[in-house]
Amino acid sequence: MNNAMQTSAHASTTLNKLWRDPKTVLNDLVKDGMVLAVGGFGLCGIPEALIAALRETGVRELTIASNNAGVDEWGLGQLLKTRQIKKMISSYVGENVEFERQYLEGEIEVEFCPQGTLAERMRAGGAGIPGVYTRTGIGTIVAEGKEHKDFDGVTYILERGIQSDLSLVKAWKADVCGNLVYRRTARNFNPNAATCGRVTVAEAEIIVEAGELDPDQIHTPGIYVHRLIHNPNPEKRVERKTIRKV
Repeated sequence: MNNAMQTSAHASTTLNKLWRDPKTVLNDLVKDGMVLAVGGFGLCGIPEALIAALRETGVRELTIASNNAGVDEWGLGQLLKTRQIKKMISSYVGENVEFERQYLEGEIEVEFCPQGTLAERMRAGGAGIPGVYTRTGIGTIVAEGKEHKDFDGVTYILERGIQSDLSLVKAWKADVCGNLVYRRTARNFNPNAATCGRVTVAEAEIIVEAGELDPDQIHTPGIYVHRLIHNPNPEKRVERKTIRKV
């Protein structure tokens, strides 16, 4: 892989999208006030190296669409600690004390979105679909202020598709052209987040040369991925350890 580790990867001159490190891969992509989609479920399948790199850029006033905000001190929780997030679009916030505190104190805006709806909103945005109708949330605060429409005698609400300025995703294996393979549960929100970004940056544990991946095993085609970094030794934390008494 040393031959593939180029200083930068520009699609105009090469199909190699691999960058040397996360410290530089985001610098010219991020700005204050942008919208991001971030893959992961709890701490499973999160792009931890890219999140840390985003923190180091110092950008602020971010709106982030992600299943959750990580935990205190890890994942997106790092960006909460540094007050870089203005708004979260999430379906689950129960494991982050700082997130709870900021929300109750009115320091952060939260748009609660049912989990399946959030996944579908990302998928729709990536497919160029501006909105989808769903029954989920009818009769709750989720439906307040949203268009209601009846289909065959059943009421649905309109949910807008999500298109992010930047998407950050985590893959298990990738080739230098940006084709991605996710591993088991880490597949979660990553495929939808990858497609809904105007620009998508991925990190992968294993990088191979072009042509080494079985085309039938590719989950996200490289056409959706603009930049790629190698993170061979990720720190995989357990969100909540539960053990059984013997």
